[in-house]
Amino acid sequence: MKTATNTSNNIITRSYEEYYQVILSYITYRITHRYEAEDLTQDVFVRLLDYKQMLRPDTVKYFLFTIARNIVTDYIRRYYKKQEINSYLYDYSVTSTNETEEKVIANDLAQTELRILGAFPEQRRLVYTLNRYQGKTSTEIAGTLQLSRRTVENHLFLGRREMRECFKKCV
Repeated sequence: MKTATNTSNNIITRSYEEYYQVILSYITYRITHRYEAEDLTQDVFVRLLDYKQMLRPDTVKYFLFTIARNIVTDYIRRYYKKQEINSYLYDYSVTSTNETEEKVIANDLAQTELRILGAFPEQRRLVYTLNRYQGKTSTEIAGTLQLSRRTVENHLFLGRREMRECFKKCV
């Protein structure tokens, strides 16, 4: 069993080293947003981990491209659905505003964000706070906290994703 796990881990490690740039280029070509493509490429390899019991060195390349194609398809589907919803909301939204109600909702959202932020691990909370409330870039945060830029970006990615998921549940 231990050798099967080691073999799977070796296949995943080698495939990441060998195919990361190829998969990134494949996804970037299809969605043209570099940062989104990097996130989706990461998702491809994370999803590959779910299938590590089925991996074989001769089929992993094709498996990666199948996963990448499915992830890109899902992304594009969500993108256009979001555009459709935004268009609908824009067309049928009420043109008058109630400033008091908007302030109450904004305050509620801010309080909810702070509550969710309180549940984050300490380092992720600090990175998220520096970026969100002080407007610092990943590079600036990395210098301040003496972390690698990639670590800071990873914390931001995970923090934003967790925040989005919590807000989706709230709304």
